[in-house]
Amino acid sequence: MKFTLKDYQDDAVKKVLDNLKKTQKRWHEDGDKHAFSLTATTGAGKTIMAAAVFEALFFGDDDYDFEPDPGAVVIWFSDDPSLNQQSRVRLKEASDKLNISDLVTIGNTFSRERFDPGKVYFLNTQKLSKNSILVRGHNEDDPAVESDDLQMRLFMPDLRSQTIWDTIQNTIEDPDLTLYLVLDEAHRGMKEDRSNGDNKPTIVKQLINGTGGVPGIPIVWGISATVERFNEAIKGMEGRATLPNVVVNTKLVQESGLLKDTINLDVPDEAGDFSTVLLRRGTGKLREISKAWEEYAKQQGKAKTILPLMVLQVPNSPNHNEIGNWLQTIFETWPDLPRDSVYNVFGEHKTETFGGYIAPYIAPERVQESDWVRILVAKDAISTGWDCPRAEVMVSFRAASDKTHITQLLGRMVRTPLARRIPGNERLNSVDCLLPYFNKTSVEAVVAALMTGGEPSEDLPDRRVLINPREMKPNPTIPTEVWDKLLSLPSQALPKKQSRPVKRLTILAHELAADGLLADAGKIAHAKLHKVLDAAQVAYDDEIRETQDAILTVEGKTVKADIKKKAMTFNDFIEEADYAVIEDVYKRACRIISPDLAKTYSEHLASQAPEDKDPEEALIESHTIVAAIGLVPEVKGYLESEAEKLANQWLTDYRVAIKSLNDERQEVYRQIREMSTDPLDVNLAKPKTWLQPTTARNPDGIGVDLPLYEKHLLCDKEGLFPENFNPWEEKVLLREINRDEIIAWYRNPARASQDSLGVTYEFSEETKIVRPDFVFFTRLADGSYVADIVDPHSYHLADALPKLKGLARYAEVNGSQYRRIDVVSELNGKYKILDLQEKETRKAVLTASSAKSLYEDNNIALNYPS
Repeated sequence: MKFTLKDYQDDAVKKVLDNLKKTQKRWHEDGDKHAFSLTATTGAGKTIMAAAVFEALFFGDDDYDFEPDPGAVVIWFSDDPSLNQQSRVRLKEASDKLNISDLVTIGNTFSRERFDPGKVYFLNTQKLSKNSILVRGHNEDDPAVESDDLQMRLFMPDLRSQTIWDTIQNTIEDPDLTLYLVLDEAHRGMKEDRSNGDNKPTIVKQLINGTGGVPGIPIVWGISATVERFNEAIKGMEGRATLPNVVVNTKLVQESGLLKDTINLDVPDEAGDFSTVLLRRGTGKLREISKAWEEYAKQQGKAKTILPLMVLQVPNSPNHNEIGNWLQTIFETWPDLPRDSVYNVFGEHKTETFGGYIAPYIAPERVQESDWVRILVAKDAISTGWDCPRAEVMVSFRAASDKTHITQLLGRMVRTPLARRIPGNERLNSVDCLLPYFNKTSVEAVVAALMTGGEPSEDLPDRRVLINPREMKPNPTIPTEVWDKLLSLPSQALPKKQSRPVKRLTILAHELAADGLLADAGKIAHAKLHKVLDAAQVAYDDEIRETQDAILTVEGKTVKADIKKKAMTFNDFIEEADYAVIEDVYKRACRIISPDLAKTYSEHLASQAPEDKDPEEALIESHTIVAAIGLVPEVKGYLESEAEKLANQWLTDYRVAIKSLNDERQEVYRQIREMSTDPLDVNLAKPKTWLQPTTARNPDGIGVDLPLYEKHLLCDKEGLFPENFNPWEEKVLLREINRDEIIAWYRNPARASQDSLGVTYEFSEETKIVRPDFVFFTRLADGSYVADIVDPHSYHLADALPKLKGLARYAEVNGSQYRRIDVVSELNGKYKILDLQEKETRKAVLTASSAKSLYEDNNIALNYPS
């Protein structure tokens, strides 16, 4: 794969492959047919996950312990040819093993007796319709043949001797092949149209259940954004069992940074026609975000700059002259915007004239790559499967009742343009939507849908939907030393799953060499690991020799049956293992210690053989030793421990150099740090731009201005910071910022962003992150600056004690970085403090069985000043 998979993607790929392994075995052994789905929210990277699955399916994968299926054939099916083409391009972009010849679009000229293994064939509904040449086969007299197709057939009279259904049937019936059907947007195309009295099943259901003597495809893998739709769709499947669906947690997708964290909704505060006002505001936002991306590209040393666009959403029956007036307002507000940057995605698929402006048609899936498109005129929600990370501003002239259309279109705009968060810059991690015809009551339904990612029962923890937000910038009154102190504070991150220390070291070596930080890092890493394995051979000599002897011999029994006496005898036999047996064990060892290291260490051992020894024999002998090493558990543990130490040492040694790289490269190393089962601390990013809400609704539904606070590290033009605290948090905040010595404070973000200080803790056998609410800064008499963590922390929640223990462990290791680490809770109307800088307090927390008991113990908890 050309991309490193996110944890949730890696986990989903493993589960999909587990399902495919079962379905393949059951189909070939028992003829059983199966179906399951992969369900993930828009923007989760479903095509990237599919690419990883196909690589493993065709070529095998040691990390997933998956053997290739030499007869695997995949049909990728959707109801939209353009969606297929987009998927084909993305699969090629994601995979470094799938060639363009392996990704075959089935056209009218396609004619094969059966599909070839190791290929993905793209097929759409239209190609299987009754008027398609692929379905009709060789018949020039068929009146349904279109003229262009007939002309093509006249020049190639022997084009086809069987239909596409024949090809499907022959492939299914070939015992050496396994046909997999991947349904992209699986919920589409399942429902029959009964309006014309036609009871014939849909083409998708024909593929699943079979038709006209053609059996149903044995293995069906649906890819969909909503699992309920797929479950409903497969209810009518015949003779087919289902395996557990693979469902990606939408929270993990949002935390990954692939989706924008903030959606800003600008709506009028009062009734009236504000279309022109908000259109000018939207154009201003487009100009600002364009400038912000240009500045970011310069900072990062990037040649290519993100060129954002505005979606201008119009009613279904638009007045073209009125659209022309809207476009005129846009160009008056931003005169430098090219007049030929306006395009449309109307269903009419033609060039439109809006007043004095010409807007050619462009296919939705081409918008992202066509960076000359800056204004995109659209009607209702654009086709499923389309997305455009460059679309960062939308002005909608839809009526207030079109909540669904607004939400669907925003769902097309939520991907981050660089597939990662921009550290500390909420402006570049957000999308703006301006709704001239909406009131705040109508917006609430939109907000609810956007906050759940389409899953009503599950909030997205890192996504905020803000109404009329205000931009915060670094507070000019805060000394540089305070910022330096903030950025020096150690932050913790969640460990990544399925990370192998040797693989982590190899990846790190590759990146260090690529950035010119350590020349030949890969060779250096392997040379050091060769020494580790040399030492292991000495330390575990007996175990390795015993395992090696077992590899070199094949033991068995000969059964002798005496028919006359009706008796059986068993005689043991021992034979020398041949090359095939040795190589099979060697391959298993490769999966344990990594294929690359196994290869280089085998060559290292072979190079040490006597000069008169045959090179091939020396290599076979070295493979035997490596196979034995891989099967000794103690060696594996020792090797991984040393690989982990070396990787961590390099990350420490090159920490300063890494911080000098651009954001994209720093993010790579940040992920490598997190690959450890015991991850290193990560650096905080400096917050540069935040977006804060300015109003909230009281219990009566009336909008009220949020309180404004001084001394925050980020602020508006007046030096103030708006925030909506609960009474308890506000009491703690006011008490702290009113201390004479406090010169600044930081509202630690509650989301998984690079500017948020995180502390790990264990809860329900899972590692999680707590993000303390406040960090305060003080200048001491000697001129130095210190930081205080103060975290209002309710004791009654189920995870209260695990969070306290996580904070106590953090204080034990990192206490020297702070003056205070205080946790505050309310008990019987009084506020109590746990001072985690005190050793006895930490000891009490780590041995406690309840959070409440800690605050009740007056020997541990202190009174918090009122």
